[in-house]
Amino acid sequence: MMTAVEVATDRRPQSAAAPSPFPPIAEYAFLSNCHTGALIAPDGAVDWLCVPSFDSASIFASLLDREAGFFRFAPFGNNHPTAVRYVPGTNVLETTWKTPNGWVTVRDALTMGPRGREDVVTPHTRPPADDDAEHMLVRTVECLDGNVEVELVCEPAFDYGRTPAEWALRGDDRHSADATGAGQKVRLDTDLHLGIEESRVRARHVLSAGDRAYCALSWDEDLKGPQTAEEAAARIAATARFWRAWLGRARIPDHRFRDPIQRSALVIKGLTYMPTGATIAALTTSLPETPGGERNWDYRYTWIRDTTFTLQALHMLNLDWEADEFMQFVADVEATEDGSLQIMYGIDGRRDLTESTRDELTGYAGARPVRIGNGAFDQRQNDVYGGALDSILLHTRRSERLPRRLWPIVQSQADCATLVWREPDQGIWEARGAPQHYVSSKLMCWVALDRASKLAEMRGDGEAQPKWAAVADEIKEDILEHGVDERGVLRQHYESDALDASTLLAAIFNFLPRGDERLKATVLAIADELTEDGFVLRYKTDETDDGLSGKEGTFLICSFWLVSGLATIGELQRARDLMERVLRVASPLGLYAEEFDAETGRHLGNFPQAFSHLALLEAAARIIIPERLAEQ
Repeated sequence: MMTAVEVATDRRPQSAAAPSPFPPIAEYAFLSNCHTGALIAPDGAVDWLCVPSFDSASIFASLLDREAGFFRFAPFGNNHPTAVRYVPGTNVLETTWKTPNGWVTVRDALTMGPRGREDVVTPHTRPPADDDAEHMLVRTVECLDGNVEVELVCEPAFDYGRTPAEWALRGDDRHSADATGAGQKVRLDTDLHLGIEESRVRARHVLSAGDRAYCALSWDEDLKGPQTAEEAAARIAATARFWRAWLGRARIPDHRFRDPIQRSALVIKGLTYMPTGATIAALTTSLPETPGGERNWDYRYTWIRDTTFTLQALHMLNLDWEADEFMQFVADVEATEDGSLQIMYGIDGRRDLTESTRDELTGYAGARPVRIGNGAFDQRQNDVYGGALDSILLHTRRSERLPRRLWPIVQSQADCATLVWREPDQGIWEARGAPQHYVSSKLMCWVALDRASKLAEMRGDGEAQPKWAAVADEIKEDILEHGVDERGVLRQHYESDALDASTLLAAIFNFLPRGDERLKATVLAIADELTEDGFVLRYKTDETDDGLSGKEGTFLICSFWLVSGLATIGELQRARDLMERVLRVASPLGLYAEEFDAETGRHLGNFPQAFSHLALLEAAARIIIPERLAEQ
């Protein structure tokens, strides 16, 4: 007989498809008001919501622990809806349920409305728009046929599940109640009759055909929510109009990729923090890259490396206002002591993102630890300079002027890249192993000096332009001497012949000409040797010292990068085939996490992932543009 100790030591890797009370990551729906976001499970429960902003403490966190708070508004006794969709062109969710006795539709939105006063909940540093967040989650239900018993259960658990809610009814009609805990207060308004059961409130009501009901949770300054189902429906309708009006300003090509491009645009906007213009990497923390493992990170922050991909996407979609807002956020952030930009910042621009763990939480499907903050914030990653300066060049070319406040950033980042490009670092993937001479880091330093020289030329700076161009040439020579293996393929780093998907950036940033054999060899080697079932890995974990244990899934951004790389070297049909393959694995609502487990078909990592959607937009453009040119 095996002892308990023997069982524990013989633990096998967990499958992404293992039976679990946690819904598959890709089955969650994403809501946003551009201040915070929510994830709604298939059973109609809000399993993730941080208020008042993306990186605040959660009040619902069943995503990370089934006892850490949820908010369900759905038919009683039914967990599997008939259909879930977004109202077209919006981030408003519509869920239709077939019950034994009837049909109902539930609509959910983090509502947006006309700006009426100064926002003191999440103050703005950018110019406020005409419409802004109402700091409210509104949910309506309508009975379409028959009779359906609807259940409301609201059980906040403040501060990432540490503090159960204390509820108090307001008034004598049981239609409103306040929940307090950990220094926060939220208010629930509904036309159902509420009852308090310790840390939760609950209501049940039978709806007949044509009947409507609503509930709304507010964390606004005055906690004022809708008072009738009609008012609640009007707020959701106004939110749908906001999203459609915003999307109407975007340039969406009439192409077979139109729907994923449109959904990706809505995701990127939904992950934008309107008060400062920052864009977060993902809505969540600690969704695992390895099922049941330790590769769990907090992605609710802004990575400077993402700026160039964000700017490319926004300008491609003709969303110049959002691009300028993000560029102004970059201009506002505080540099480090040596003048360089950090690799990441808080959405309010703060530098200190010290990491801690919440060991009392079980983690998603047992994946621990749950992390708050990100310990990589003060890592040395030399690619940061290239992302910042490529963004400024893109923005300057688009606006046809270089804002005075951006030139000091050009100077400081070019000077920093000049000083550090010869030094090892942690690389683009934030490896927690020993620093190495990563090729992608050197490549991005080349991007920094190449773009700085072009900006100096546009500015008419005859001293800086040749100086920076010369350093760019020196970096390129060093990479081609030390960073290419005997096959003519770009290495992961100078001491290894291992492949790394980050070297696909050589194609995306025009490091080598399209016809260069080394570029072609690199792209094809990654396509043939660094894939699982056609999807691209970042690197092989058994060949890379990343300081962590466990295997990870294929990275969706890398698969989209490979699409871009294949298109760049002229393998357009192969690029189309891969693009169609990656588009088919989107979530039922068109969303992407960070990774895809090719063996089980499950999404892994934080969700929804901005980088995945940004890379989708880049890849789509690399296919659409040559197709359009061929048509002409």
